[in-house]
Amino acid sequence: MKFVRQPFLLFISVMALFASGSKAGVYDPSTLSTVLPGKWRGVFHLRPGVEVPFNFEIRPSGKALEVYLVNGDEKFATGNLNISGDSAFIPLSLFDNELAFAVDGNRLTGVLRRVDKRGSGTLFEAAKGGNFRFIETGTLPVKDISGRYDVVFQQAGGKEEKAVGIFRQEGNRLQATFLRVTGDSRYLDGMIEGRDIALSSFIGSGPVYYKATVQEDGSIKGEIVTARGGQPFVAALNDKASLPDAYTLTRLKKETSSLQFSFPDAKGDLVSTADQRFAGKVLVVTIGGTWCPNCMDEAAFLAPWYEKNRSRGVEVVALQYERDTSRGNVKKVFDRFSRRYNLKYPLLLGGVADKKAVTASLPALDNFLSFPTTLFIDRKGQVRKIHTGFSGPATGAEYGKFIHEFNDTVNELLAEK
Repeated sequence: MKFVRQPFLLFISVMALFASGSKAGVYDPSTLSTVLPGKWRGVFHLRPGVEVPFNFEIRPSGKALEVYLVNGDEKFATGNLNISGDSAFIPLSLFDNELAFAVDGNRLTGVLRRVDKRGSGTLFEAAKGGNFRFIETGTLPVKDISGRYDVVFQQAGGKEEKAVGIFRQEGNRLQATFLRVTGDSRYLDGMIEGRDIALSSFIGSGPVYYKATVQEDGSIKGEIVTARGGQPFVAALNDKASLPDAYTLTRLKKETSSLQFSFPDAKGDLVSTADQRFAGKVLVVTIGGTWCPNCMDEAAFLAPWYEKNRSRGVEVVALQYERDTSRGNVKKVFDRFSRRYNLKYPLLLGGVADKKAVTASLPALDNFLSFPTTLFIDRKGQVRKIHTGFSGPATGAEYGKFIHEFNDTVNELLAEK
């Protein structure tokens, strides 16, 4: 099913939503509760001529409707859908966004916008029953492109950024992710027809769209498509494609081997490395932010890991660098993040979400490249390893390798007297 409505007409049809307010609560079983549950295919109108598809699922749960954004093998929970009159709102609270839309039978028309309604937002439409991503024509793929690739992204000013691409193909179905030193691009879902590749992803921040073409020599040439333009990239098959060792990229200054900090938690109480709770224990310090998708993946790993291992004499602290550091916002986002991932370790406010702010607030660091970055500190308070970035579950074997190395490092530090 293809949407044909022009973006301007779509804009007119959803303007009334900007004056609406969302209302949390139960749904009316006699109206929208029978229409909304099911699988949906949506299309963002990123800019004229550029449509980015996404998939989501709405499930009844008691008197609520739960929403999951679907990207390949991942179903990313957003929270319960809210209904007000004939309009509905899907909260994307981790990103302070929402999908606001009007319901017309099995079709939705709306906008992805900030909860505070600043900015114009991104228009979208959705149709029920769409269990596919991109519209297929039936053209067979020119080849199976599954494998690892050396990737080079072209940046502004002629600079190049090297990455690793991982593609998994089954027939026309294609899933992928790109690994950079700062982390991975998470789950990309799409297709390949003939030589043409299309991939997209959406978990609540903004839609992500990659388009590319398989070249005669088997390489891949494409671009990341954004609302303002595109970022070109090229990829060459290499089963040994790799990035620099993540444990060598972030360093301490030569004159120090320890890391000290004293930062406030959500209540404003200071937590310091000198606190008794850390004395004689192995300490894992992660530097991230509640807005960071790779940090979300890391929290999903660390939360159950900490619960299982804390009795062995290990502690975890998350130093968060946020876009809004006001007391009210910090409490809101910390509480929300902790509830989402069931965190039992403290979140501390390190400062504003800026790499220079990290090194300014942690003067022991010689440099800082990525949110998240993880430090392993021994019982004597000495920093033994620093891992830059995070390879999440979308990376498959890379994620398994990281978990193995993480556990080996902590076990070695715990074994030291």
